[in-house]
Amino acid sequence: MTFYTGVTMLTELFMLAMTIHVMRYHGISRMQKVWFISTFFTVMLCAAAEYAVHCGVYHPRYAVALTVITVLQFSAAPQLGILFSGALGLPKQRRITVAYFALNLIVEAAAAPLGWIFYFNEAGYFRGKYFFVYAAFYFFSLIYLLVNMVKVGRRFRHRDRGTICMILVVLVAGIIPMSLYRINITYLAIAIAASLSYIYYNDLVQQDVQAALVANQKKQAVMQEHIISGLASLIENRDLETGEHVARTSRYVKLLSECARADGVYADKIDDHFISLMRRVAPLHDIGKIVVPDHILKKPSRLTDEEFAQMKRHASEGGNVVYEVLGGITDEEYLAFAADVAASHHERWDGRGYPKGLSGENIPLSARIMAVADVFDALVSERCYKKAMLPEEAFAIIVKDAGTHFDPNLAHVFLRHKELFVKAMNAPIDTIP
Repeated sequence: MTFYTGVTMLTELFMLAMTIHVMRYHGISRMQKVWFISTFFTVMLCAAAEYAVHCGVYHPRYAVALTVITVLQFSAAPQLGILFSGALGLPKQRRITVAYFALNLIVEAAAAPLGWIFYFNEAGYFRGKYFFVYAAFYFFSLIYLLVNMVKVGRRFRHRDRGTICMILVVLVAGIIPMSLYRINITYLAIAIAASLSYIYYNDLVQQDVQAALVANQKKQAVMQEHIISGLASLIENRDLETGEHVARTSRYVKLLSECARADGVYADKIDDHFISLMRRVAPLHDIGKIVVPDHILKKPSRLTDEEFAQMKRHASEGGNVVYEVLGGITDEEYLAFAADVAASHHERWDGRGYPKGLSGENIPLSARIMAVADVFDALVSERCYKKAMLPEEAFAIIVKDAGTHFDPNLAHVFLRHKELFVKAMNAPIDTIP
């Protein structure tokens, strides 16, 4: 009896703890909480009723009260499989629960006075000759639960068959000792099975929520990239270009970053994340051109000093434009990275660039990479005011300006891999990553 008391107390505390957890948990809907709490509360009531009957403290004058308790217990216990099914999110379980409980209650109440399913006498509680009726109701409920768990598993693409098997094992392991050896651990087994069902359902739901979140984040990232690329192309088109400059420079910065890392140049700073950001922000390097008047952007001849001063504003304003245009639709890291590229890609290694006259490694690494890619593409591309240079002529200028205009480390990486850049230059635009 001490063992049975301990098992019952453990069951009650276990279900109480699970009830408190569900009440305070925010990962499932309110309706799911109601189903799980109803399940746990029913286990607690049934375990307490079972203990009241079998605790060893019995007197014939308690027979009527214990009969009523047992009728309620025998009516409620077979509902557990249906309550579990409702908790697992299956529809129409409320009607089935009410109907099944009413059927059990009618059968138990009708049979109780006749002692067909159970009875009490001077010696205590005994099973009636039709006890199998209650067992059948109970067994049907468990089969109903297992069938519905398979349905739920199918809905979740059978990602966790192991838990379904575990629940079955726990239920069987709890029922057999009671049936064969009168060792009553059934409700403890049911309590464990209920908790496993909760964990099973909640884990699969959270996996789907996480998968949906990741999918939405990817979709948003793609949308942001299309918006940003489209915006950059519109700005480039104002400058009498086709937008191909944006695509090509994205390719060049990615390739130059990868080559630098492979050569051990700035390898402590250039990782996969850096390369991804570099490729994604490259289209925004000239976003500041939005503040430059059309008559300057589209002028087919050499700019005057005053006009060039206006043109240089696209760098000084570039960082601000990034935050004004893209703030709120992308993350802070991306904004800061893009602002560095937009504001500093015309800085020079020797400090004679603009807008701030930064020099050496005071210039952000992203902007130094962008400077090489931007100038190379400008040299080898035809513009309304100049013809395209041959790649070898462009490489010669990169060599000459290494250490003055360009970061010498990056310039030398560029030159060591110039055949890759020639290949990238001649590749179709629609293959640009």
